[in-house]
Amino acid sequence: MHGPRKLPELVESIYDAGLDPAMWNSVVAGIRDFVGGQACGLFSKDSISKFGVTHYYCGADPHYIQLYSETHSKFDPLTVLPPQGEIVSIPDLVNFEEYRRGRFYQEWMKPQGCSDAANVVLETSNANCPVMMTVLSGRRMVDAAMKHRLSLIVPHASRALLINRAIASQLTLATALADVLDNLASGIFLLDGLCRVVHANSAGHALLAADDVVRSVAGQLVTSSAEANQTLREAFAARSDVALLAARDRTIPLLSPGGERYVAHILPLSSVLRNGSERVVDAAGALLLRKVALGGTSYGELIARTFDLTPAELRVFLSIVEVGGVPETAAALGIAETTAKTHLHRVFAKTGVSRQADLVKLAAGFSNPLVN
Repeated sequence: MHGPRKLPELVESIYDAGLDPAMWNSVVAGIRDFVGGQACGLFSKDSISKFGVTHYYCGADPHYIQLYSETHSKFDPLTVLPPQGEIVSIPDLVNFEEYRRGRFYQEWMKPQGCSDAANVVLETSNANCPVMMTVLSGRRMVDAAMKHRLSLIVPHASRALLINRAIASQLTLATALADVLDNLASGIFLLDGLCRVVHANSAGHALLAADDVVRSVAGQLVTSSAEANQTLREAFAARSDVALLAARDRTIPLLSPGGERYVAHILPLSSVLRNGSERVVDAAGALLLRKVALGGTSYGELIARTFDLTPAELRVFLSIVEVGGVPETAAALGIAETTAKTHLHRVFAKTGVSRQADLVKLAAGFSNPLVN
Protein backbone atom coordinates (compact mmCIF):
# COMPACT_ATOMS: atom_id res chain seq x y z
CA MET A 1 0.00 0.00 0.00
CA HIS A 2 1.32 3.43 -0.90
CA GLY A 3 1.53 6.09 1.76
CA PRO A 4 -1.43 8.48 2.15
CA ARG A 5 -1.45 11.34 -0.35
CA LYS A 6 -1.56 14.91 0.81
CA LEU A 7 -4.95 16.53 0.33
CA PRO A 8 -3.96 19.02 -2.45
CA GLU A 9 -2.33 16.23 -4.44
CA LEU A 10 -5.38 13.99 -3.99
CA VAL A 11 -7.82 16.74 -5.01
CA GLU A 12 -5.75 17.40 -8.13
CA SER A 13 -5.90 13.71 -9.05
CA ILE A 14 -9.69 13.72 -8.53
CA TYR A 15 -10.14 16.50 -11.09
CA ASP A 16 -7.76 14.70 -13.43
CA ALA A 17 -10.15 11.74 -13.19
CA GLY A 18 -12.97 14.14 -14.06
CA LEU A 19 -11.26 14.61 -17.42
CA ASP A 20 -10.01 11.03 -17.77
CA PRO A 21 -12.28 8.41 -16.11
CA ALA A 22 -9.57 5.77 -16.49
CA MET A 23 -7.78 7.45 -13.55
CA TRP A 24 -10.57 6.72 -11.05
CA ASN A 25 -9.07 3.38 -10.00
CA SER A 26 -5.93 5.20 -8.88
CA VAL A 27 -8.02 7.93 -7.25
CA VAL A 28 -10.12 5.54 -5.14
CA ALA A 29 -6.88 4.00 -3.88
CA GLY A 30 -5.71 7.47 -2.86
CA ILE A 31 -9.03 8.18 -1.13
CA ARG A 32 -8.84 4.89 0.77
CA ASP A 33 -5.35 5.69 2.03
CA PHE A 34 -6.26 9.29 2.88
CA VAL A 35 -9.42 8.33 4.80
CA GLY A 36 -7.76 5.34 6.47
CA GLY A 37 -9.92 2.48 5.25
CA GLN A 38 -9.32 -1.02 3.98
CA ALA A 39 -11.13 -0.70 0.65
CA CYS A 40 -12.85 1.99 -1.38
CA GLY A 41 -15.18 1.97 -4.34
CA LEU A 42 -17.46 4.04 -6.57
CA PHE A 43 -20.72 2.30 -7.34
CA SER A 44 -24.28 2.87 -8.51
CA LYS A 45 -27.35 1.43 -6.85
CA ASP A 46 -30.83 1.36 -8.30
CA SER A 47 -33.21 2.70 -5.68
CA ILE A 48 -36.05 0.44 -6.87
CA SER A 49 -34.45 -2.90 -7.76
CA LYS A 50 -31.59 -2.41 -5.25
CA PHE A 51 -29.26 -3.74 -7.95
CA GLY A 52 -25.75 -2.37 -7.48
CA VAL A 53 -22.82 -2.07 -9.89
CA THR A 54 -19.28 -1.18 -8.82
CA HIS A 55 -17.49 1.02 -11.33
CA TYR A 56 -14.08 1.56 -9.71
CA TYR A 57 -12.60 -0.01 -6.60
CA CYS A 58 -9.45 -0.93 -4.72
CA GLY A 59 -8.64 -3.15 -1.73
CA ALA A 60 -11.41 -5.70 -2.39
CA ASP A 61 -11.31 -9.13 -3.99
CA PRO A 62 -12.95 -9.09 -7.46
CA HIS A 63 -14.96 -12.14 -6.36
CA TYR A 64 -16.73 -10.07 -3.73
CA ILE A 65 -17.27 -7.20 -6.14
CA GLN A 66 -19.08 -9.59 -8.47
CA LEU A 67 -20.93 -11.16 -5.56
CA TYR A 68 -22.19 -7.72 -4.50
CA SER A 69 -23.69 -7.06 -7.93
CA GLU A 70 -25.19 -10.52 -8.33
CA THR A 71 -26.63 -11.05 -4.87
CA HIS A 72 -25.64 -8.96 -1.89
CA SER A 73 -26.52 -5.45 -3.09
CA LYS A 74 -30.12 -6.38 -2.16
CA PHE A 75 -29.09 -6.97 1.45
CA ASP A 76 -26.94 -3.85 1.77
CA PRO A 77 -28.04 -1.63 4.73
CA LEU A 78 -28.32 1.21 2.18
CA THR A 79 -32.00 0.46 1.55
CA VAL A 80 -32.90 4.12 2.01
CA LEU A 81 -30.21 6.37 0.62
CA PRO A 82 -29.03 9.39 2.62
CA PRO A 83 -29.20 12.91 1.15
CA GLN A 84 -26.43 13.75 -1.32
CA GLY A 85 -23.16 14.66 0.42
CA GLU A 86 -24.16 13.25 3.84
CA ILE A 87 -21.67 10.67 5.11
CA VAL A 88 -23.25 7.77 7.01
CA SER A 89 -21.80 4.65 8.60
CA ILE A 90 -23.74 1.43 9.07
CA PRO A 91 -24.82 2.22 12.68
CA ASP A 92 -26.36 5.44 11.30
CA LEU A 93 -28.58 3.34 9.06
CA VAL A 94 -29.62 0.21 10.96
CA ASN A 95 -29.39 -1.47 14.34
CA PHE A 96 -25.79 -2.62 14.39
CA GLU A 97 -26.37 -5.88 16.31
CA GLU A 98 -29.15 -6.92 13.94
CA TYR A 99 -26.93 -6.02 11.02
CA ARG A 100 -24.12 -8.27 12.36
CA ARG A 101 -26.54 -11.21 12.45
CA GLY A 102 -27.72 -10.52 8.92
CA ARG A 103 -26.70 -12.03 5.63
CA PHE A 104 -24.84 -8.98 4.30
CA TYR A 105 -22.41 -8.93 7.19
CA GLN A 106 -22.06 -12.70 7.58
CA GLU A 107 -21.57 -13.48 3.87
CA TRP A 108 -20.01 -10.32 2.46
CA MET A 109 -18.42 -8.03 5.04
CA LYS A 110 -17.08 -10.51 7.58
CA PRO A 111 -15.25 -12.77 5.07
CA GLN A 112 -13.39 -9.67 3.86
CA GLY A 113 -12.35 -8.74 7.38
CA CYS A 114 -14.60 -5.67 7.49
CA SER A 115 -17.18 -4.58 10.02
CA ASP A 116 -18.29 -1.03 9.13
CA ALA A 117 -18.36 1.29 6.12
CA ALA A 118 -18.65 5.01 5.43
CA ASN A 119 -21.08 5.73 2.58
CA VAL A 120 -21.95 8.93 0.72
CA VAL A 121 -24.08 9.79 -2.33
CA LEU A 122 -21.91 11.78 -4.73
CA GLU A 123 -23.95 12.34 -7.89
CA THR A 124 -27.69 12.19 -8.56
CA SER A 125 -28.16 13.12 -12.22
CA ASN A 126 -30.02 9.83 -12.49
CA ALA A 127 -32.22 10.09 -9.41
CA ASN A 128 -33.15 6.40 -9.50
CA CYS A 129 -29.56 5.24 -9.73
CA PRO A 130 -27.18 7.65 -7.98
CA VAL A 131 -23.41 7.25 -7.88
CA MET A 132 -22.05 6.57 -4.40
CA MET A 133 -18.74 6.11 -2.65
CA THR A 134 -18.05 3.64 0.11
CA VAL A 135 -14.99 3.20 2.30
CA LEU A 136 -14.79 -0.13 4.14
CA SER A 137 -13.16 0.41 7.52
CA GLY A 138 -11.74 -3.00 8.29
CA ARG A 139 -12.07 -4.38 11.81
CA ARG A 140 -12.47 -1.02 13.51
CA MET A 141 -15.58 1.11 13.34
CA VAL A 142 -15.90 4.24 11.21
CA ASP A 143 -15.10 7.14 13.54
CA ALA A 144 -15.50 10.92 13.38
CA ALA A 145 -11.95 11.40 12.09
CA MET A 146 -12.60 9.11 9.10
CA LYS A 147 -15.86 10.89 8.31
CA HIS A 148 -14.11 14.26 8.49
CA ARG A 149 -11.36 13.21 6.12
CA LEU A 150 -13.92 11.80 3.70
CA SER A 151 -15.94 15.02 3.91
CA LEU A 152 -12.91 16.92 2.57
CA ILE A 153 -13.01 14.74 -0.54
CA VAL A 154 -16.75 14.56 -1.23
CA PRO A 155 -17.40 17.94 -2.95
CA HIS A 156 -14.45 17.47 -5.29
CA ALA A 157 -15.44 13.91 -6.20
CA SER A 158 -19.01 15.08 -6.87
CA ARG A 159 -17.83 17.82 -9.23
CA ALA A 160 -15.46 15.43 -11.02
CA LEU A 161 -18.30 13.00 -11.64
CA LEU A 162 -20.43 15.82 -13.05
CA ILE A 163 -17.55 16.69 -15.37
CA ASN A 164 -17.39 13.03 -16.45
CA ARG A 165 -21.11 13.07 -17.24
CA ALA A 166 -20.94 16.36 -19.15
CA ILE A 167 -18.02 15.17 -21.28
CA ALA A 168 -19.70 11.82 -21.93
CA SER A 169 -22.88 13.63 -22.98
CA GLN A 170 -20.98 15.84 -25.42
CA LEU A 171 -19.09 12.85 -26.82
CA THR A 172 -22.37 10.99 -27.29
CA LEU A 173 -23.83 13.97 -29.13
CA ALA A 174 -20.73 14.37 -31.28
CA THR A 175 -20.75 10.66 -32.13
CA ALA A 176 -24.44 10.79 -33.04
CA LEU A 177 -23.93 13.82 -35.28
CA ALA A 178 -20.94 12.18 -36.94
CA ASP A 179 -23.03 9.08 -37.61
CA VAL A 180 -25.76 11.23 -39.16
CA LEU A 181 -23.25 12.99 -41.42
CA ASP A 182 -21.65 9.70 -42.43
CA ASN A 183 -25.05 8.37 -43.52
CA LEU A 184 -25.57 11.27 -45.92
CA ALA A 185 -24.85 10.62 -49.58
CA SER A 186 -23.77 14.25 -49.95
CA GLY A 187 -20.18 15.15 -49.18
CA ILE A 188 -19.85 17.43 -46.14
CA PHE A 189 -16.60 19.35 -45.67
CA LEU A 190 -15.88 21.56 -42.66
CA LEU A 191 -13.39 24.17 -43.85
CA ASP A 192 -11.27 26.74 -42.07
CA GLY A 193 -10.56 30.27 -43.25
CA LEU A 194 -7.99 28.99 -45.75
CA CYS A 195 -10.38 26.34 -47.12
CA ARG A 196 -8.39 23.60 -45.42
CA VAL A 197 -10.40 20.49 -44.59
CA VAL A 198 -10.99 20.32 -40.83
CA HIS A 199 -13.41 17.39 -41.10
CA ALA A 200 -15.17 15.42 -43.82
CA ASN A 201 -17.92 12.81 -43.64
CA SER A 202 -17.63 9.40 -45.33
CA ALA A 203 -19.08 10.68 -48.61
CA GLY A 204 -16.65 13.61 -48.51
CA HIS A 205 -13.67 11.30 -48.04
CA ALA A 206 -14.91 9.20 -50.96
CA LEU A 207 -15.08 12.30 -53.18
CA LEU A 208 -11.54 13.28 -52.19
CA ALA A 209 -10.29 9.75 -52.84
CA ALA A 210 -11.86 9.83 -56.31
CA ASP A 211 -9.72 12.93 -57.04
CA ASP A 212 -12.26 14.09 -59.60
CA VAL A 213 -14.61 16.98 -58.84
CA VAL A 214 -12.70 17.90 -55.65
CA ARG A 215 -9.27 17.09 -54.30
CA SER A 216 -7.06 17.95 -51.34
CA VAL A 217 -3.90 19.89 -52.13
CA ALA A 218 -1.69 20.28 -49.05
CA GLY A 219 -4.84 19.92 -46.96
CA GLN A 220 -6.71 22.62 -48.89
CA LEU A 221 -9.94 21.79 -50.71
CA VAL A 222 -9.71 22.49 -54.45
CA THR A 223 -12.59 22.00 -56.89
CA SER A 224 -12.56 21.34 -60.63
CA SER A 225 -13.69 24.92 -61.29
CA ALA A 226 -11.39 27.93 -60.97
CA GLU A 227 -14.45 30.17 -60.57
CA ALA A 228 -15.81 28.01 -57.76
CA ASN A 229 -12.41 28.03 -56.04
CA GLN A 230 -12.41 31.83 -56.09
CA THR A 231 -15.92 31.94 -54.64
CA LEU A 232 -14.93 29.60 -51.81
CA ARG A 233 -11.71 31.46 -51.02
CA GLU A 234 -13.54 34.79 -50.79
CA ALA A 235 -16.36 33.43 -48.64
CA PHE A 236 -14.21 31.52 -46.15
CA ALA A 237 -11.33 34.00 -45.98
CA ALA A 238 -13.75 36.66 -44.68
CA ARG A 239 -14.01 34.69 -41.43
CA SER A 240 -17.41 36.22 -40.75
CA ASP A 241 -20.90 34.78 -40.56
CA VAL A 242 -22.14 37.72 -42.66
CA ALA A 243 -19.97 36.76 -45.63
CA LEU A 244 -20.83 33.09 -45.31
CA LEU A 245 -24.53 33.86 -44.99
CA ALA A 246 -24.33 35.92 -48.17
CA ALA A 247 -22.55 33.08 -49.95
CA ARG A 248 -25.06 30.56 -48.64
CA ASP A 249 -27.62 31.65 -51.25
CA ARG A 250 -25.13 30.94 -54.05
CA THR A 251 -25.45 27.43 -55.41
CA ILE A 252 -22.21 26.53 -57.16
CA PRO A 253 -22.53 24.18 -60.16
CA LEU A 254 -19.53 21.95 -60.80
CA LEU A 255 -18.67 19.68 -63.70
CA SER A 256 -16.20 16.89 -63.15
CA PRO A 257 -13.58 16.04 -65.83
CA GLY A 258 -15.63 12.90 -66.44
CA GLY A 259 -18.71 14.98 -67.30
CA GLU A 260 -20.68 14.34 -64.10
CA ARG A 261 -22.57 17.29 -62.68
CA TYR A 262 -22.44 18.38 -59.04
CA VAL A 263 -23.77 21.28 -57.01
CA ALA A 264 -22.12 22.80 -53.95
CA HIS A 265 -23.70 24.84 -51.15
CA ILE A 266 -21.87 26.98 -48.58
CA LEU A 267 -23.23 26.61 -45.05
CA PRO A 268 -22.26 29.09 -42.30
CA LEU A 269 -21.43 27.76 -38.85
CA SER A 270 -21.94 29.53 -35.55
CA SER A 271 -18.95 31.62 -34.48
CA VAL A 272 -18.69 29.56 -31.27
CA LEU A 273 -17.05 26.84 -33.34
CA ARG A 274 -14.10 29.12 -34.03
CA ASN A 275 -11.46 29.98 -31.50
CA GLY A 276 -11.11 33.69 -32.31
CA SER A 277 -7.35 33.53 -32.64
CA GLU A 278 -5.29 35.09 -35.41
CA ARG A 279 -4.51 31.69 -36.86
CA VAL A 280 -7.77 30.00 -37.78
CA VAL A 281 -7.55 26.33 -36.94
CA ASP A 282 -11.24 25.51 -36.48
CA ALA A 283 -14.05 25.27 -38.99
CA ALA A 284 -15.26 28.59 -40.36
CA GLY A 285 -18.05 27.03 -42.38
CA ALA A 286 -19.18 23.97 -44.24
CA LEU A 287 -19.44 22.97 -47.86
CA LEU A 288 -22.14 20.52 -48.96
CA LEU A 289 -21.38 18.83 -52.26
CA ARG A 290 -23.73 16.46 -54.01
CA LYS A 291 -24.00 14.80 -57.36
CA VAL A 292 -26.92 15.82 -59.54
CA ALA A 293 -28.73 12.54 -60.00
CA LEU A 294 -32.46 12.23 -59.63
CA GLY A 295 -32.09 8.61 -58.62
CA GLY A 296 -35.30 7.29 -60.15
CA THR A 297 -38.56 8.08 -61.87
CA SER A 298 -40.24 9.08 -58.61
CA TYR A 299 -38.10 12.23 -58.42
CA GLY A 300 -38.86 13.06 -62.02
CA GLU A 301 -42.55 12.60 -61.30
CA LEU A 302 -42.26 14.96 -58.34
CA ILE A 303 -40.65 17.60 -60.52
CA ALA A 304 -43.32 17.09 -63.20
CA ARG A 305 -46.14 17.49 -60.66
CA THR A 306 -44.52 20.53 -59.07
CA PHE A 307 -44.12 22.45 -62.34
CA ASP A 308 -46.89 20.83 -64.38
CA LEU A 309 -44.46 19.52 -66.99
CA THR A 310 -45.62 17.30 -69.83
CA PRO A 311 -43.81 13.96 -70.32
CA ALA A 312 -41.87 15.43 -73.24
CA GLU A 313 -40.87 18.50 -71.26
CA LEU A 314 -39.78 16.35 -68.34
CA ARG A 315 -37.58 14.19 -70.58
CA VAL A 316 -35.86 17.30 -71.91
CA PHE A 317 -35.51 18.68 -68.37
CA LEU A 318 -33.86 15.49 -67.11
CA SER A 319 -31.65 15.20 -70.17
CA ILE A 320 -30.41 18.79 -69.82
CA VAL A 321 -29.52 18.03 -66.20
CA GLU A 322 -27.91 14.65 -66.67
CA VAL A 323 -26.61 14.69 -70.27
CA GLY A 324 -25.80 18.25 -71.23
CA GLY A 325 -26.94 20.99 -73.61
CA VAL A 326 -29.49 21.08 -76.41
CA PRO A 327 -27.39 19.21 -79.02
CA GLU A 328 -26.58 16.41 -76.59
CA THR A 329 -30.21 16.22 -75.45
CA ALA A 330 -31.52 16.09 -79.00
CA ALA A 331 -29.11 13.28 -79.82
CA ALA A 332 -29.89 11.36 -76.64
CA LEU A 333 -33.66 11.60 -77.09
CA GLY A 334 -33.64 11.19 -80.87
CA ILE A 335 -35.41 14.46 -81.55
CA ALA A 336 -34.60 17.56 -83.59
CA GLU A 337 -32.68 20.34 -81.90
CA THR A 338 -35.52 22.73 -82.68
CA THR A 339 -37.92 20.43 -80.84
CA ALA A 340 -35.54 20.20 -77.88
CA LYS A 341 -35.28 24.00 -77.81
CA THR A 342 -39.07 24.40 -77.90
CA HIS A 343 -39.53 22.05 -74.93
CA LEU A 344 -36.65 23.74 -73.09
CA HIS A 345 -38.23 27.20 -73.44
CA ARG A 346 -41.48 25.81 -72.06
CA VAL A 347 -39.57 24.30 -69.15
CA PHE A 348 -37.93 27.67 -68.50
CA ALA A 349 -41.33 29.38 -68.49
CA LYS A 350 -42.89 26.85 -66.10
CA THR A 351 -39.98 26.64 -63.66
CA GLY A 352 -39.20 30.36 -63.65
CA VAL A 353 -35.52 29.97 -64.53
CA SER A 354 -33.73 31.18 -67.63
CA ARG A 355 -30.47 29.22 -67.81
CA GLN A 356 -29.57 25.57 -68.18
CA ALA A 357 -27.24 25.86 -65.17
CA ASP A 358 -30.23 26.98 -63.09
CA LEU A 359 -32.07 23.81 -64.09
CA VAL A 360 -29.17 21.81 -62.67
CA LYS A 361 -29.48 23.69 -59.37
CA LEU A 362 -33.24 23.25 -59.37
CA ALA A 363 -32.97 19.52 -59.97
CA ALA A 364 -30.47 19.17 -57.14
CA GLY A 365 -33.07 20.54 -54.76
CA PHE A 366 -35.26 17.52 -55.50
CA SER A 367 -32.54 14.93 -55.01
CA ASN A 368 -32.37 12.99 -51.77
CA PRO A 369 -29.10 13.53 -49.85
CA LEU A 370 -29.78 10.34 -47.82
CA VAL A 371 -29.61 8.08 -50.84
CA ASN A 372 -26.40 7.04 -52.59
